[in-house]
Amino acid sequence: MAEHRPQDQPHRVAEDIKGMLPDKGPSASQVLAVVTLLPVGGILLVLSGLLLAGTVVGLALATPLFVIFSPVLVPATIVIGLAVTGFLASGAFGVTGLSSLSWIMQYVRGLREKAPEYMEQAKRRMQEAAGHAEQRAKEAGQRIQGRAQEGGGRT
Repeated sequence: MAEHRPQDQPHRVAEDIKGMLPDKGPSASQVLAVVTLLPVGGILLVLSGLLLAGTVVGLALATPLFVIFSPVLVPATIVIGLAVTGFLASGAFGVTGLSSLSWIMQYVRGLREKAPEYMEQAKRRMQEAAGHAEQRAKEAGQRIQGRAQEGGGRT
């Protein structure tokens, strides 16, 4: 049985780590993407930090004004919100109504174009139904006549 010597340990760890890494390095397009996007990401991060700081300062300065003018601002905000909601609902109902009317008009135009076909189909169905009813009436008449003859022969 072979024993592991302590001096082989660092060499084995290095080989294990190399086995986990890819054989070749990053491609040129990957390097270019990192080099291009790193400054852009940094600039956007700085801008977002400045925007956050400006928002906090503005809110700190505006909060006392909101507190002082809240008896006017709250009802005004509610009225404006209700007005905007009303206009949006009115527009939505109007668009729904127009689209419904448009659909109905298209449906009626389609019926008008297909009306002669529907009339011919309806006529054929009515003729078939009349023929079927006539046949059943004849059969019923024959049954009644047969029963009447049977009843007349018994008396």
